[in-house]
Amino acid sequence: MAYHFPPCGVSSGLQRTLCFSRDLRNHGWSPLVLTVHPRAYPAAKSDQLGQIPSAVPVRRTFALDTTRHLGFRGRYLGWMALPDPWITWLMGAIPAGLQMIRKHRPQVLWSTYPVATAHLVGMALCRLTGIPWVADFRDPMTEIDPVTQQRFPEDRRLWSVRRWIERQTLRHCSRAVFVTPGSLRIHQARYPEFADRMALIANGYDEVSFEAAESAVRMDCGGANMNRLLLLHSGVLYPGPDRDPTAFFAALVKLRQCGKLINGALQVRLRASGYEDHYKRLIQDFGVGDIVSLAPPIPYQEALAEMLTADGLLVFQGRTSNPAVPAKLYEYLRARRPIFGLVDSQGETAGVLRQAGAGTLVPLDDVAMIAAGLESFLSQVRSGTAAVPGMEEVERHSRKHKAGELANLFEEVVRIRMSTRTSTGPDQRER
Repeated sequence: MAYHFPPCGVSSGLQRTLCFSRDLRNHGWSPLVLTVHPRAYPAAKSDQLGQIPSAVPVRRTFALDTTRHLGFRGRYLGWMALPDPWITWLMGAIPAGLQMIRKHRPQVLWSTYPVATAHLVGMALCRLTGIPWVADFRDPMTEIDPVTQQRFPEDRRLWSVRRWIERQTLRHCSRAVFVTPGSLRIHQARYPEFADRMALIANGYDEVSFEAAESAVRMDCGGANMNRLLLLHSGVLYPGPDRDPTAFFAALVKLRQCGKLINGALQVRLRASGYEDHYKRLIQDFGVGDIVSLAPPIPYQEALAEMLTADGLLVFQGRTSNPAVPAKLYEYLRARRPIFGLVDSQGETAGVLRQAGAGTLVPLDDVAMIAAGLESFLSQVRSGTAAVPGMEEVERHSRKHKAGELANLFEEVVRIRMSTRTSTGPDQRER
């Protein structure tokens, strides 16, 4: 059960589900996919539809986006978007899911965040059928800034609803999966009574897609400006404290004013930021339009090829998202290009970069440190001395390996259920 699945227009969010749907078959599991009708996506792209295995049944059910389909002139009732704008998916997903269960007799149910409604679907089908359920949390649904004690999400109703979903999901699932050690620790501390149900399966990169992208790069003979370095941020760049590029823009201004950034020597490209109007104004306010450009979304393979050919890759991850690691970071590692990380030193993202031996790390919100770090980073890139991750470290993050970890978890869940049935009779799952 997944909202993010081709033709969803967001690339990084759907790769986990898409690759599992393909690679689990190599471990003896035959996936079935229950997802939303394409109308529910704010943007759709068809480039990855061909990567869905032909042997995988895909059921696309009724779902509306409250913000677009149930609003008037951009306004809508807040309760109709709790826990997310796709709550109407429940209406189509539950009956369709029951039909799929009757037809295919699956041994395990799996639902995945970051759309919380997917876990409501999983919970309903689990309780109606008694089939073991693995809930893929990925990252926390709710967070508290350890310094300011600020809650995320800030809306009190949304916070309460998501906290309820967290607890109910952990109460009824057989296993809950998280993508970073930090996320796992947070939930173990928050819900110690369910700690033994929690597991870690990190995100990763798809080697098949990278091999195709590398082939395309080899066939492309030109187009690069050898005298102008390209720094690339690929993917959504949410406004707010988590990924705010304001200090980075200010650092560019500082370097230029100090004469350390020559006109025409650097290009910063924000690819598919998702908030073009917001960043267009910010770029104009800082007067860095000759350096920073906004670029539209491109097909996934082309996005990977762009990573492979960039001189450097940018990652933004503030303190409030310390437990999380952007999924694109693993693609950055596989691209094996120098990485400039605007991250909190105590966060999971910084930890992954340090372990990989890749990247220059600076705080997201410190203009002076960003300017100094960027000056050094650009010098290393030009001289060919910038660090890149070793291939042995990179290969640990292949999604093929992650599919094997998930298959092992499924087998464990089925084994426990069979053992419980043998020793106690019918399933006594708490309802």
